[in-house]
Amino acid sequence: MEVRSTYKYARISPFKVREVTREIQGLPVSAALDLLAFTPKKAAFLIGKTLKSAIANAENNANLKPDGLVVKEATVGEGPTLKRIMARARGSASRILKRTSHIRIVLSDEIAIETREARKAKRQAEKRAANKETASKVTESATTVADQKSAKPKRTSKTKK
Repeated sequence: MEVRSTYKYARISPFKVREVTREIQGLPVSAALDLLAFTPKKAAFLIGKTLKSAIANAENNANLKPDGLVVKEATVGEGPTLKRIMARARGSASRILKRTSHIRIVLSDEIAIETREARKAKRQAEKRAANKETASKVTESATTVADQKSAKPKRTSKTKK
């Protein structure tokens, strides 16, 4: 079952929040809370509030235990932008964009999403397999080149009379 929580109109740029949400996707709830607790960013605090709200929704509304929950999805959308002006030289003004964001976290107890470590191990195994394949191709091509060289007749130089 999925449980969601949304923090709307957070006064932080979505670009800054996405950096932190990428880190918690696929993690168990306890690991995600630990990661957010030791991340020294404003976005981590805001995401932590949203994650705790989602956990409370799971416990109270869906009767789920927080031990088995996993962060299935953590997305950040762009909210409305506050436009302000700042005085500049010679009576002109420049615009300041104060961006807002909508943080949405979806928790699930059904799907066991692979962790970052598992994805990293999978990528390394794929790299090793690709390296072995290219190494075998290189040795095959080297032997065929050697065979071709030995099969060619030797050229004799012509001498002038």
